[in-house]
Amino acid sequence: MSLVIRPAMRADAALIVHFIEALAAYERLSHEAKASEADIVRDLFGTDPKVFCEIAEWDGKPVGFTLWFYTYSTFQGRHGIWLEDLFVDPAMRGKGIGKALLVNLARRCVAEGLGRFEWWVLDWNEPSIEFYKSQGGVMQDEWTKVRVDGEALLKLGAA
Repeated sequence: MSLVIRPAMRADAALIVHFIEALAAYERLSHEAKASEADIVRDLFGTDPKVFCEIAEWDGKPVGFTLWFYTYSTFQGRHGIWLEDLFVDPAMRGKGIGKALLVNLARRCVAEGLGRFEWWVLDWNEPSIEFYKSQGGVMQDEWTKVRVDGEALLKLGAA
């Protein structure tokens, strides 16, 4: 068995949407998954991409992905990576694919001299929380996530 992690290509847009939908279903957030193939093509493979993706393949078959972007810490004065999504096909879990995807991005952080590698995990997702802790992840419980979207975003943007 062989694992390869490769950069996503424009031809992977439908696959990426499939992985996003599968992740949303796992996280009980299917109602929030609205990304289309056109969105993925525009934002990952357009003229000036701001978000990036890797595909994990097991024996040549796509089995997972990461989707990420650069952040910036004013406190550190350095960029970091925000891991927006990590997903491995449930039938392929336990084979080290998730860890390999994390290692791939951690190596990028080290190679580029970045200061942080961060992501969210749902508070009910104990298997993932334990996995992330085993990889050196530290839960940042002192922070509260804030979101403005929909009508509230339109109202705020019009102020």
